[in-house]
Amino acid sequence: QIQVDESGGGVVRAGESLRLSCAPAGRIFAGYAMGWFRQAPGKAREFVAAIDGSGIQTTYSNAVKGRFTISKDDAKNTWYLQMNTLKPEDTGTYYCNPSSAGRLWRPSDFWGQGTQVTVSS
Repeated sequence: QIQVDESGGGVVRAGESLRLSCAPAGRIFAGYAMGWFRQAPGKAREFVAAIDGSGIQTTYSNAVKGRFTISKDDAKNTWYLQMNTLKPEDTGTYYCNPSSAGRLWRPSDFWGQGTQVTVSS
């Protein structure tokens, strides 16, 4: 069984930073690709960023490119989303999403509880 545990959310002001963490359990190992999604109130869940199993290839949505950085620590089996220069429109629940294709990034149906990020203006 696959489980993911997101943490690091909080309430910040516009321009501040947060770092989210994702610690999966079960059959997800350090070599997996991982993505981050977010969902704002009343809106559909949207893609934010992804990293492949090697940690070399990353991809970002246009909304966060240049402000967010996805990374991984293989020793800790943990993935991160560093969010800088946060904006009120970044508010939402953030979810990490283990790839359905192992080391290559492909969204899966595995979702955790998410972590709430609230950015005030």
